[in-house]
Amino acid sequence: ALTLRLETLQLVKGRMLRAIREGLSRQTHAQAKVQMLPTYICSTPDGTEKGDILVVELGQSHVRTLWVTLLGDGNQNPQMRDKTFDLPAGIKQGKGEALFDFLAQCVSQFLTDIGNPQQHIPLGFVFPFSCRKQQLHKAELISWSKGFSCSDVEGKDVVQLLQWSINKQEIYHVEVVALINNTVGTMMTCSMEGKPCEVALIVGSGTNSCFMAPAHLVEMAEETSGRMCVNTEWGCFGDDGTLSDILTSYDEHVDHESSNPGERRFEKLVGSLYLGEIVRHVLIALTVEKALFVGNDVTVLKTKDALKTQQVLEIISKEDGVIEARRALEALGLQPSERDCCRVQQICRAVVSRAAALSAAGLAAILSHMCQTRELELLVVNVGVEGDLYQGYSRFKEILQGVTAMLSPECVATFLPSVDSTGRGAAIVTAVALRLAAKREEVDQMLAPLRLSRADLQHVQALMRQEMELGLGRESNANASLRMLPTYVRNTPDGTEQGEFLALDLGGTNFRVLLVRVAQDICITSEIYVIPTAIMHGTGEALFDHIIDCMRDFQLNQNLKEQVLPLGFTFSFPCQQLGLNKAVLLSWTKGFSASGCVGRDVVQMLQEAAQRKNFGLNVVAVVNDTVGTMMSCGYDDPKCEIGLIVGTGTNACYMEEMRNVGTVEGEQGRMCINMEWGAFGDNGCLDNIFTDFDLMVDKTTINVGRQRFEKLISGMYLGEIVRHILLAMVDKQLLFCGKPCPQLQTRDIFKTKFLSTIEIDGLALRQVQTILQNLEIQASFEDSTLVREVCETVSLRAAQLCGAGMAAVVEKMRDNRGLDRMAVTVGADGTLYKMHPRFSQLLQQTLEDLAPTCTVTFLRSEDGSGKGAALGAAVACRGAEPEE
Repeated sequence: ALTLRLETLQLVKGRMLRAIREGLSRQTHAQAKVQMLPTYICSTPDGTEKGDILVVELGQSHVRTLWVTLLGDGNQNPQMRDKTFDLPAGIKQGKGEALFDFLAQCVSQFLTDIGNPQQHIPLGFVFPFSCRKQQLHKAELISWSKGFSCSDVEGKDVVQLLQWSINKQEIYHVEVVALINNTVGTMMTCSMEGKPCEVALIVGSGTNSCFMAPAHLVEMAEETSGRMCVNTEWGCFGDDGTLSDILTSYDEHVDHESSNPGERRFEKLVGSLYLGEIVRHVLIALTVEKALFVGNDVTVLKTKDALKTQQVLEIISKEDGVIEARRALEALGLQPSERDCCRVQQICRAVVSRAAALSAAGLAAILSHMCQTRELELLVVNVGVEGDLYQGYSRFKEILQGVTAMLSPECVATFLPSVDSTGRGAAIVTAVALRLAAKREEVDQMLAPLRLSRADLQHVQALMRQEMELGLGRESNANASLRMLPTYVRNTPDGTEQGEFLALDLGGTNFRVLLVRVAQDICITSEIYVIPTAIMHGTGEALFDHIIDCMRDFQLNQNLKEQVLPLGFTFSFPCQQLGLNKAVLLSWTKGFSASGCVGRDVVQMLQEAAQRKNFGLNVVAVVNDTVGTMMSCGYDDPKCEIGLIVGTGTNACYMEEMRNVGTVEGEQGRMCINMEWGAFGDNGCLDNIFTDFDLMVDKTTINVGRQRFEKLISGMYLGEIVRHILLAMVDKQLLFCGKPCPQLQTRDIFKTKFLSTIEIDGLALRQVQTILQNLEIQASFEDSTLVREVCETVSLRAAQLCGAGMAAVVEKMRDNRGLDRMAVTVGADGTLYKMHPRFSQLLQQTLEDLAPTCTVTFLRSEDGSGKGAALGAAVACRGAEPEE
């Protein structure tokens, strides 16, 4: 019954895996027996930790105080001074206040003994009991164990209790920085020489384990990035009956006689506190069956703790264990035969071997869980181990390592014995916490200018509203950073549009011709045509002749013959629009330089080419892509009266009351205004929002000082902002160990699409590392977490600024219409808006906060530039139809 087959151990591993997942999940944590407690230790040592740390360690029968000096040498040779104080009689069952006051008195006495240094002293507190932590220095005791039962402590913050007692001793320069248990200490002391240890296992009087898990999987903690050490408290595994099929009658007897029957069932199979008792009950059963000690008075075996685990270990580990067995049995008053001694040795081996195999099953579950959650084919990991079973019995070590390898073949574990896991480990945890706190302060200081408060966003909203008013005014337009260009689009689709329309979408070296059939549904047929480089750089006549030739080809392919359909023209170059179908080209961009076009009406040039080619043409509307987005979404939702593009660049348009448009004659109705909001701030009104990083990006652009708002928001620039921040962090030794990153010096090497990938929820940090490795950057998990934070900060600011601008738009529309509340839809397009995992959500949250009286729905545009141009033509035709 004590010998477990490999198949049984596989079952135990599977059950432990399930228990681990239940303990990590917020939904099942309350019922889980394996608690999986967050430790708020989010980093292993990197060897640079330096400074003096005070440690107080509460033990089974003593209090140990230590003064540890770390030298930044990889934590190899810490200087340590310590003193041990015996716990007074009765204090373990007395008042909690008395216990913590005694701890504080020990600290005070120790500091006096070592010369009472007066500098600020960080303290690490080793408290080997099950606690629920909210932070590294905030932990509520769940329950006492190991013979402690002090009153008025359970459910309270033990760090705070210790700090209060220390303050009562008037040692005000001592601050409790971190609380750990011995399992975490084991992991931290084994992280040395640049080889981080990410798992720890204790197999001593009790048993426990901890490991570094992806923080977003530790649902009971608020952390969502990086990793966090989880204290499994796996001694309680099996308390729900999970292990009932492997429990023997001997285990049941041991459990029944314990101080906590039915609890900590796994620990009672594995911990050295219980192994001697299991052996004792096996011996009792065998004497009843007359298989042992025939003719002996075995009453002594019925005495609890008659046989100690230390004796069991000596029986199986010493070279002549049979002699040790005889010595132990004779000490109990028995007269064992040679065969009795051999059989006792065999029983001891079986009990301890089972403990090793069960420990291996639990460890294998942890390793497999780590491998799966990190999406690795092979996990290579260091495991720190401490405890009298592992260190005192070589066969235990062999079984643990061998069975672990068999149960988790996808994991390669190196076992590292821990040295002084409690005292030294607490010092290292405290030092790591101090290092991270100092780093956090520097990072926050660097990123603070990019983190906008609600007041900042309200200020941007007010400035946008002010610039909108200036841009609409006849006299003030010239001084506004927002052009607020009239588009002569007077209506959005109302669903009554019908017919066939052509659309021409020209915005690059490829252009599209589309046939859009509008009925109950919209049916689109399109073809893409190439504009040869020679034509892009030739004459205007040649360019527009080529476009007409392509349109004729398209019509022939669609069997349209010589039909003259209404045409909507998306022309994505800077224009001054003088009417719905009149747009004067201001300048070529995107590699075009066709002569004789700048300063002329593009519609007129297209019509002249049609006349030269004897091609029927009826251009009824010229729109840009933002207006096209609004029109396209307006067909699906009549409330869509705003267009927004956030992609490589950014822009917005909306339906403004004609009475407010001072640059166009007429008072009645509405007109779509192309805001050209990318230029918001070009007059200096956003200078206080711009950071040094933004200025660096601006200086390297072809339009320095222009399109300032766009340079804070759009996809063309966000990657560059991140790149400059990362370079500054490397320079300040905050990132990549301060090592030079030549690749990061290259402009545009850090693509905005990297932000979208890095910020995907649940993306393993190893994948973030892969992105950085492709840039020839070797990043630790800490580095990857920080890179993600930088990306999130830049993206959040972009989305919030976009939301502040949109809040100004919707609030102006609501005021225009004299409404207390308004519902409106925004047609949205652009790669950043569509592809970034958080941008659209953050934008909407900001808008809801800044414009609470407006209910704004966002509708993603599909083919806004082509479909929108055709719908612009359809609406124009609808408006031109005579009334019956």
